[in-house]
Amino acid sequence: MSKALEGIRILDFTHVQSGPTCTQLLAWFGADVIKVERAGEGDATRAQLRDIPEVDSLYFTMLNHNKRSMTLDTKQPAGKAVLETLIRDCDVLVENFAPGALDRMGFSWERISQLNPRMIVASVKGFGPGPYEDCKVYENVAQCAGGAAATTGFDDGPPVVTGAQIGDSGSGLHLALGIVTALFQRTATGRGQRVQIAMQDAVLNLCRVKLRDQQRLARNGVMEEYPQFATGQFGDSVPRAGNASGGGQPGWILKCKGWESDPNAYIYFIAQAAVWPAICRVIGREGWITDPAYATPRARLPHLMQIFATVEEWTKTLTKFEVMDILNRDDIPCGPILSMKELAEEPSLRATGTIVEVDHPERGPYLTVGNPIKLSDSPTVVRRSPLLGEHTEEVLGQLGYGDEEIAALRAGRVI
Repeated sequence: MSKALEGIRILDFTHVQSGPTCTQLLAWFGADVIKVERAGEGDATRAQLRDIPEVDSLYFTMLNHNKRSMTLDTKQPAGKAVLETLIRDCDVLVENFAPGALDRMGFSWERISQLNPRMIVASVKGFGPGPYEDCKVYENVAQCAGGAAATTGFDDGPPVVTGAQIGDSGSGLHLALGIVTALFQRTATGRGQRVQIAMQDAVLNLCRVKLRDQQRLARNGVMEEYPQFATGQFGDSVPRAGNASGGGQPGWILKCKGWESDPNAYIYFIAQAAVWPAICRVIGREGWITDPAYATPRARLPHLMQIFATVEEWTKTLTKFEVMDILNRDDIPCGPILSMKELAEEPSLRATGTIVEVDHPERGPYLTVGNPIKLSDSPTVVRRSPLLGEHTEEVLGQLGYGDEEIAALRAGRVI
């Protein structure tokens, strides 16, 4: 069975997380991703957070599956010549260098277009054009600059960044979509183009409901579904809303049996209007079904925290999985707080390929997250990440370099 992106060749100049997230996704869909790395060093994450001495870290291995690695010194004239050949041979160049780095290498957009008019050049940067466009950005900086941190946490505490890598991996996902879209347009125009993602923009896109709420707050001064509504404590910007759902269905995280010793013995519970009578019956509060103070969604809004506290008295008598089973019988939306240990051991995630065990020649077997996007005609097989420079000679051979030329490049430390 063919792969969705079979025949597409990606020149991967990415490192750390945002760029590798993008190129790994393209590799999972069948693109030939050639990761170009510095000889002797490679991607910085090969050595970061190592759990086994002198072995590529999990940080690296879990972001670089299905790729080929070659080493190349692009500062040497012979290295630049190899890079020019790669540009002519590839469909997409992906990079997340600091702003202006490609230009300083002598490979501006104009130069790349001269070498290969069909080339798509895709870039991740921290900020778009503006006062901060030359600034370095990392995951948590992007979360802060994109609005996520200001709206995360509880209103009596500081801004909080999320454990989900919405800055780095979120930008990589956006970039992958941009690349595939540009490839599709190229089938009609025959031309390449630039694809650019600013991490701030990607985070803000994922926080769009908070921009929605900013406008609602400016217009009305309050937002009824926020926990602050009961006390009327709103400022002039969207507040941190704790575990509120952020939508029209009020929700909160509630303790379950064992919460005193298990930090994840909790469940997310949603007081959906359509199943309110069922909720009342489950927790033994049938009187709330017709009580004017609770009978309608609007009437319940000032009492939400009291309602959640009452439901929590019930959930604390059961495990999170028992609560899940009972509530789902009545179609009451909820979800257990699953730890990383629980997710790693969940059989259904193994069965779907969402959690995959991969064997590595130096590390041995390890777990990784597989392709979250499932295509019926392009199934993903997750292959291990490459060793540093493992495919250098293979790639050069495919570019037409002979054995003597490759030996000369190696002798000159170009590769």
